[in-house]
Amino acid sequence: MSNKAKKKQKRRESRKLDKFLKQRVLTDDQRKQAWQIFNTDGVDAALTFAGAAAVKEDLGAPVPYRIWGENQIDPKAITQMKNAARLPISVIGALMPDAHVGYGLPIGGVLATKNAIIPYAVGVDIACRMKLTLFDATERDLVKHQHMLKQVLLKQTRFGAGSTFESGNFSEHEVLDSADWQATPLLKSLYKRASDQLGTSGGGNHFVEWGLFTAHGDDEALGIDAGTYLALLSHSGSRGTGYKIANHYSNLAMDQHPTLPKEVKHLAWFDMDSEEGQEYWLSMNLAGRYASANHAVIHQRITKAVGFQPLAQVENHHNFAWKEDHNGEEVIVHRKGATPAGENVLGIIPGSMGDPGYVVRGRGNTDSINSASHGAGRKMSRRVAKQSITRHAQKAYLKQRGIDLLGGGLDEAPQAYKPIHEVMQAQSDLVSVVGEFVPRIVRMADD
Repeated sequence: MSNKAKKKQKRRESRKLDKFLKQRVLTDDQRKQAWQIFNTDGVDAALTFAGAAAVKEDLGAPVPYRIWGENQIDPKAITQMKNAARLPISVIGALMPDAHVGYGLPIGGVLATKNAIIPYAVGVDIACRMKLTLFDATERDLVKHQHMLKQVLLKQTRFGAGSTFESGNFSEHEVLDSADWQATPLLKSLYKRASDQLGTSGGGNHFVEWGLFTAHGDDEALGIDAGTYLALLSHSGSRGTGYKIANHYSNLAMDQHPTLPKEVKHLAWFDMDSEEGQEYWLSMNLAGRYASANHAVIHQRITKAVGFQPLAQVENHHNFAWKEDHNGEEVIVHRKGATPAGENVLGIIPGSMGDPGYVVRGRGNTDSINSASHGAGRKMSRRVAKQSITRHAQKAYLKQRGIDLLGGGLDEAPQAYKPIHEVMQAQSDLVSVVGEFVPRIVRMADD
């Protein structure tokens, strides 16, 4: 490194330490010692010293939060929700019936904050979302064309970390034309990754599946009549792009809040009017549009391949933050594994690879901050599922229900999830059911 570059780096590190020290409760002697350490051992050593010397931030009493389906939720997840409600920036919270333990905010946790954004309360798969397409086709078409539908899933989808389509088989979407990709050095560095992974899906619980959707009545908003339709359902997010954004800004936020107690260290935040807060907000929203583009491409490729006429679509995302009004005050609502359920807002709540999912309409319940569950929710960790569920048991469960699985691991076996009917019953005051989706051909990442 040249002398000029070294001096420039030293100035950046000096500004970083100065900003850090201004945010800490320290004595004058501690501040002097931090600068001495900076000059002798570098910025990381100085930050470590200042963080250890500072007084731990006081969390205070929790703001109000309600729990749905409490008897189905791991007490550790409830403790996580309580701790999140004690943050000085928290306004109100809620915990959905599919909740289970996560990092910082539990999966299924909803938290409204005042003028603050928490990267880890959004999650590492930013804007993970659901999309459903209904076709002008019936169960008869599914049975008649089952082999073709299976082959289309295999040919037109890609799954797993780092997965892409082959050269010459990439897709295009207007999201890649956004000027926001040039807004920060990080986003610039992620552009090629985003372009290469467009239209692909992650591992774990992500899927693309054929099934049958039964509308319980005529629905003017969807433009469909009561009846059963062939349907395509997908679950995926912002891929490696969202993961990199989440990790970068989560680490940056934690660096700015080293005095947070251990139990909430992942809930470090940015002020919305700070440079970092604005950068993250822009990046998160770009990741949201990119995640939506992934689903658009998935559904476009498959629709073109099968030749059926699409009739209606429903789409929503979780793992996101929105600016919303609460009691006449603008707040930032984080939904980590929770579905927006404002009045008359359509959403999708899936079950598992072997159980039904639902299209729902929000009731606008303000106690839940206009939210509902994003699925059935895990009752077993991935490790426990792999240890306790056999491949034979998984196959028997799916065979009994007439489901053909392509890929998928034991950690995603239906037995690892809570009963979706119980979860839906626990939130009947949050959503009404428009119709039920039953999976038939499920594509997931190969085990």
